[in-house]
Amino acid sequence: MAFLLNNTALSKLRLNPQKTDESLMLSRRGIHIEPGAREKALLAADPSLKRFKSHKQSVRTLKRVGDVLTIVVVAGCCYEIYVRAVMREEARKQAEGSA
Repeated sequence: MAFLLNNTALSKLRLNPQKTDESLMLSRRGIHIEPGAREKALLAADPSLKRFKSHKQSVRTLKRVGDVLTIVVVAGCCYEIYVRAVMREEARKQAEGSA
């Protein structure tokens, strides 16, 4: 029900474009207020946290290592499934041959 209400509200806004482009841009951006002293202090770079900061190159390397490990694990699982299937087929053939 909420989806239908949102859908009709959006369609009404599209059908009645009463706002100009400037008013749409202002409503999306909101009113800009200069941050106060406390906000500026909170947003400032803290030198004690600099050593914990992740760098793009190290993050990229870590992602690559994670991708390689994922591929290796998936390949190992596929190989294990294949080996078990082959072993099962050989066991069936031996059981049929001996019976």
